[in-house]
Amino acid sequence: MEILLVGIGGILGSLTRFSLGKFISKYSKSPFPIGTFIINITGAILLGIVSYIGINKNMYLLIGDGFLGAYTTFSTFMYEGFNLFEKNFKLNAIAYILLSFILGIIGYIIGMKLGLLLH
Repeated sequence: MEILLVGIGGILGSLTRFSLGKFISKYSKSPFPIGTFIINITGAILLGIVSYIGINKNMYLLIGDGFLGAYTTFSTFMYEGFNLFEKNFKLNAIAYILLSFILGIIGYIIGMKLGLLLH
């Protein structure tokens, strides 16, 4: 049952990430990878909420491990960050990597506090 819940959540999370990333990229012509940036920050906020809202284990497996695990993407973050370096957009690369890290932590903390309030 656990594998099924994570799998269903993962399918939905990856489809959401793919669709949202394409939608954002359609309207952004910047070399800054805004789609992955927005997805990872919102994922951090949502994971903070889900972690502290007090949901049962199965819902956490579906949403936290499954959906949000597939919705956020460390591998794409790494690829896009280093791709910016390779294309000589060094300032964008540094900003992207540092802002993703810092705002990811802040987003998780905000989500955690929201989750505690909602719990």
